[in-house]
Amino acid sequence: MADNKHFDTPMLDELEKGPWPSFISGFKRLRDDHEDATIRGVANSLLGQLEHSYETRKGYWKGGTISVYGYGGGIIPRFSEVGDQFVESKEFHTIRVQPPAGNYYTTDMLRQLGDSWEKWGSGLVTFHGQTGNIMFIGTNNENIQHFFDDINEYGWDLGGAGPCVRTGMSCVGMARCEMSMCNEHAIHRHLMNNFTDDVHRPALPYKFKFKVSGCPNDCQNAIERSDFAVIGTWRDDMQVNQEEVKAFIAKKGRDYVIDNVTTRCPSDCMTLNDDDTLTIDNSNCVRCMHCLNVMNKALTPGKDRGVTILIGGKRTLKIGDLMGTVLVPFMKLDTMEDYETIIELAEEIIDFWAENGLEHERCGEMIERIGLVNFIEGIGVEVDPNMISLPRQSSYVRMDGWNEEAIKWFERKAEEASA
Repeated sequence: MADNKHFDTPMLDELEKGPWPSFISGFKRLRDDHEDATIRGVANSLLGQLEHSYETRKGYWKGGTISVYGYGGGIIPRFSEVGDQFVESKEFHTIRVQPPAGNYYTTDMLRQLGDSWEKWGSGLVTFHGQTGNIMFIGTNNENIQHFFDDINEYGWDLGGAGPCVRTGMSCVGMARCEMSMCNEHAIHRHLMNNFTDDVHRPALPYKFKFKVSGCPNDCQNAIERSDFAVIGTWRDDMQVNQEEVKAFIAKKGRDYVIDNVTTRCPSDCMTLNDDDTLTIDNSNCVRCMHCLNVMNKALTPGKDRGVTILIGGKRTLKIGDLMGTVLVPFMKLDTMEDYETIIELAEEIIDFWAENGLEHERCGEMIERIGLVNFIEGIGVEVDPNMISLPRQSSYVRMDGWNEEAIKWFERKAEEASA
């Protein structure tokens, strides 16, 4: 195909116009400039089919079944329904590969992955797909096993695809972020190493995702995109450096602090005093992180740090978007036993969901269907007043007497602990 005429692509050419980079230009570089004739031919065929799709306003990719030996997932099959017209891209499968925790790579490793993919695939790669995986886009039936064997030899593994535990994700973490309040990469590795079999061999009602964010900024969108979200947090008072507060006010002015910090607190727990100091009602702080992000030298998370675990977040499926519901308000992660506790909790949740979830039903949708009380009873977790999906926002539940009942609950727990 390298010596054959290029497919005409007048509609795709329009996508190259304007100030923004275009993926079409990238495809054309592969078609015109790559040293490998096979890759040039595949890129030309792919452009031809995409132009045809634009002309007819129809998609021509269909699925199927394909994988590597011993695995049930990790490959997204793509067979062309117009493969007789666009022969060299008639098989254009995507391989999902799990990234390292925190998405840390060396340039040597990136080059090694790139060399393997140009040897066995199209050269098209996405860092990273919606799933968090490295998406190696475009290879055929014959080369899938060769590519996997190649990268597996130097330490890479396939990600999840289908009704299984999906590829985990964690944020950049304490190596580069001052807000980090847990060892995100250790949590990521412990969870994924334990559930590797569930990643590779789909056997669940639908997908189950782990995501880890080191602070409530939640750079991984774990609360709204994962079934099991681990969020770093603190439970003592926020640290306030009053000298840095005064320096910030001297630079920005009191009006700036009032307009951009204190009045934007969702629980109105901050007061700017006349002497240019800040007073914080920590009992009402909801860890939104806004003030810490704006005044990052003056305000710092507390010292008693751990994680909050939320369950059931997801995007639209059967019943619309769901945010994660707090299941464990606070957990310390200081010892190996603490990490094992998280793993055991995840195992209980996945086992319960596998038994009680309907086909194609996410964990959060099951909880909505059977009720949170039945869910936490089923997994053996005690009820906690902090288990609420939308605090301070329910206009349908009487909240008078709530604080008194919560105090009784905490007093009862303290008595049980001291007994």
